[in-house]
Amino acid sequence: MCVIMKKRVISALAMLPLLLVVYVGGRTLLAVCLAVGAAAVTEFFRAFEAKGVRPSKAVAYVFLCLLYLANAFWPTFSAWGPGGGAAAEGRLYALWVVAAVAASFIGMFKAEEGGAEDGLATAAGLLYIGFFSFHVALADQLPDGLLKWLIFITAFGTDIMAFLVGSALGKHKLCPWISPKKTVEGAVGGLIGSVAFCVLFGALFMPHALAHCAAIGVLGGVAAQLGDLTASVFKRKLGVKDYGDLIPGHGGVMDRADSLLFTAPVVYYYGALVLGGLS
Repeated sequence: MCVIMKKRVISALAMLPLLLVVYVGGRTLLAVCLAVGAAAVTEFFRAFEAKGVRPSKAVAYVFLCLLYLANAFWPTFSAWGPGGGAAAEGRLYALWVVAAVAASFIGMFKAEEGGAEDGLATAAGLLYIGFFSFHVALADQLPDGLLKWLIFITAFGTDIMAFLVGSALGKHKLCPWISPKKTVEGAVGGLIGSVAFCVLFGALFMPHALAHCAAIGVLGGVAAQLGDLTASVFKRKLGVKDYGDLIPGHGGVMDRADSLLFTAPVVYYYGALVLGGLS
């Protein structure tokens, strides 16, 4: 127990520079999101390669760069199509999704010895990791930039409380074939922790949206655990323990960011669609 806690403390300290980047935001956060996304995609593909699947790194890297460049230079596209602005931006990202998936499948044409799983793995990496994580940068660009913090509060708050409650009270297995150590008690504790941390943050910094912070805590707490379990399913199916060994106690980038992949879209779309970005 003490060894595990020590590893988690070291891991948490390793994440502190990321929080500084989140605070700075803007182009700095955009660049770091691109770098982290590319690193996570690389780890994800490496796990597939261990099983003989060969996703296209070239396609993934090119389309990740296109996605972030389109966002960085969005004013260039602001008049594209009827309505311009946000409507045009949405169409641009929809176009990116279509082109990214198409390119993933077209990449199979030149590999006679490859299989359909190569293209499917490429598309999965681009959408599940590349596009989902991109929502961290999108949340930073909402009128109220404070919402971006709820992505990390729900993800890390859920993870911490699920571990603590599960270690102390856990008796009933949640999904033993996916993650033998996760318990129902831990899941409930993680959800309660997510709501509590979000409400505390709201009370301190967003009192005008306290109820919405609580709602995000519920949705984000569920999303964080689903994201964690999804990453675990991939690891189980691919036969790997960790995606990498970059962070002590937590493996690679993917092992630490798995819950963020689901919470980032949840928080962003709640803010954009329900709150209108709190403009």
